[in-house]
Amino acid sequence: MHVFVSDTHREHDPHFFVVRGQVRRSNEQPERAERLRQAAERAGHTLVDAATDLGRETLERVHTPRYLDFLEHVHTRWLALEDRNPDEVVANVHPFPGEPCTYPEHLVGRVGFHLGDMAASIGAGTWRAALCATHCALSAARHVQAGHRSAYALCRPPGHHAYAERANGFCYLNNAAVAVGELRRHHARVAVLDIDVHHGNGTQGIFYDRNDVLMVSLHADPHFMTPFFTGHAHETGRDAGEGYNLNLPLPKGLDTDGYLRALSRACERIAEFAPGALVVSLGLDAYEHDPYQGVAVTTEGFARITRQIAQLGLPTVLVQEGGYLSDALGDNLVSALSGFE
Repeated sequence: MHVFVSDTHREHDPHFFVVRGQVRRSNEQPERAERLRQAAERAGHTLVDAATDLGRETLERVHTPRYLDFLEHVHTRWLALEDRNPDEVVANVHPFPGEPCTYPEHLVGRVGFHLGDMAASIGAGTWRAALCATHCALSAARHVQAGHRSAYALCRPPGHHAYAERANGFCYLNNAAVAVGELRRHHARVAVLDIDVHHGNGTQGIFYDRNDVLMVSLHADPHFMTPFFTGHAHETGRDAGEGYNLNLPLPKGLDTDGYLRALSRACERIAEFAPGALVVSLGLDAYEHDPYQGVAVTTEGFARITRQIAQLGLPTVLVQEGGYLSDALGDNLVSALSGFE
C-alpha cells in the first residue's frame, strides 16, 4: 500500500495539555508518527512524500477562511501580547453554547472562539504541521481517485475532532473531511467510517446537515469518554442530513469480537448508502493497552476489523487519527494495513 507522509509534523510538539486540572505534556507527540512510519516501512509499504502545494481551495471546502487565517497567523500575533505564554497559544475563555455570540475583535477572544479545549494549544510549527497533514490526506485521496484500491495517509496532527472553525482534541484541520471534499468532486456520495476510540465530533459537525456524505462512528460511549457532549446514538443528522449520521457507542472494555459485531452494523449501513468511495478515520487507540483504555481490541483484531471493511469493495482512503504511545503501536498499524490488503 502507498503510505503518504510528511516530516513537517515534527515541528508540532505541544506541551500544554490539561488533564483533570493537571498540566502535562500532550499525548499527541511526534514519536507517534515516527513509530508508525518506521513500522510501515519495515512491513514493505511504499512511502511517498505528500505533495506540498495543493491549494487553499481544498481547505475551504471544509474550513472557513477566517479560521484558516487564524490558524496560520495566531502564533505570531500571540507573541505580540504582553504577559502571554511564551511558547504556545492557549485558550482561557470560550463562548457559551446557545447564547448570542459576536465574533471577537481581541485576539484572546478569537483564541477562545477557535480553540475548543485545552488539548489544542498552538505552537510555532502547528500550522505547517497541520497543513502538511491535510496534504497527506489529499495526496492519498488523489492516489485512490487515480484508480488505486486504497492508500494510507499518515496524518499528524490528527483531524477528526476539528470542526469547520474550531480546533480541539489535538486536531486543527479535519484531514478526513478534506479527503472527502476531494473525493466528492468525482463521486455523488462518499461515506466516512470513523473507528477511533473517541467520537469523530468534528467530522460529524461538518457533515451533519448533508445527505451526500454518510458519517458512521464507532467509539467508546461518551457517557464515560471524551468528547462527552457528542457521539450519542440519538444524533442522526439534521434537516437534509437526517438519517445520514450513525453513532455506535461502545461499552467500556468491549473486546474484538464485540467490536466486530458493531462494525457489521456500520458496514451494512454503508453498503445501503452505496457510496462511490470511503474514507476511514483509522484510530489505533481502540487497542486494549492504549493509554485511553476505552475498548479492548487486540493487535490481531485490527486486521480482522480492516478485513471486514475491505469487503465493502470500495476505493478507500485510510486517514490516521489517534493511537498513542505503547510498545504495540507500530504492530497495530501493520496489522490494520495487512488486514485491508
